[in-house]
Amino acid sequence: MKDIVKGYLAAFISAVTYGMIPLFMIPIKQQGFSVDAALFYRFITTSLFIMGYLFYRKETLHITPREVFIFLILGLLYALSAEFLFLAYDLLSPGIASTIFFMYPLIVALALGIFFKEHITFPTILALFIVLIGVFLLSVKDVTNFSINYVGAGVSLLGAVSYALYMLIVNKSKISASGIKVSFYSTLFSSVYFLVKLWVIGTPLPIPEVKMCLLLTSFGIVTTLFSIITLISAIRMIGSTPTAIIGVMEPIVAVAISIWIFQQESITTNLIIGVLLIIIAVMIDILKRKK
Repeated sequence: MKDIVKGYLAAFISAVTYGMIPLFMIPIKQQGFSVDAALFYRFITTSLFIMGYLFYRKETLHITPREVFIFLILGLLYALSAEFLFLAYDLLSPGIASTIFFMYPLIVALALGIFFKEHITFPTILALFIVLIGVFLLSVKDVTNFSINYVGAGVSLLGAVSYALYMLIVNKSKISASGIKVSFYSTLFSSVYFLVKLWVIGTPLPIPEVKMCLLLTSFGIVTTLFSIITLISAIRMIGSTPTAIIGVMEPIVAVAISIWIFQQESITTNLIIGVLLIIIAVMIDILKRKK
């Protein structure tokens, strides 16, 4: 299988697993468990599983001082992207928050063009434009009465910027460590961020019951372990912008979970058109790269 095919497959898996966050986060919040504590367990669970895999492969955990600095930044950015997104869910409707957050493909593409002087082709610009329209239609119920909490919008945009910066640093920092080691240190330092935050605000860490423990473990494995490993693989094989474009599958998965599992959304014309536009945008980029 060619690297480009593997890259698109990895990007798709990353998007789908990341989009499954509501499947775990909604029950966690319904039971009154701290979101910060849930995110701590999400990241620490992932890092422990990855560490076990590294030991199994007999791969050293040694990293250079430069890599320590890079991994600290990656961990902080990954943690902030999650924190800003969940905070935006409390300030905005999940749909509008997701609309703003998933502007990160545009941020990635613009950053590559402005700061790294990479040529941004017309098909990529067109795909990004269609993506924004598609995600907007997925989120807006009534355009005539559209209103938004600007504080929430700013918080969600900060999440998008954090996620975009994470993708750019992975792609451009020329890290010699393997992708699995990058994943380990990113999630480890993300868990440290939330551990420090929990200690500062005085939130207890104990898990109340076995059911919650299983839920938190699954939350970490599915939405972080699978997602971040395939994300890094995709970025290295096909680049940041195509990976970011395919990442718009994440809100589609989230909306599907809301409809068929939690009945929090209904199938509307906007929903159908939005999904079709996003699929078209992804295909434009894939066909452009194939040509």
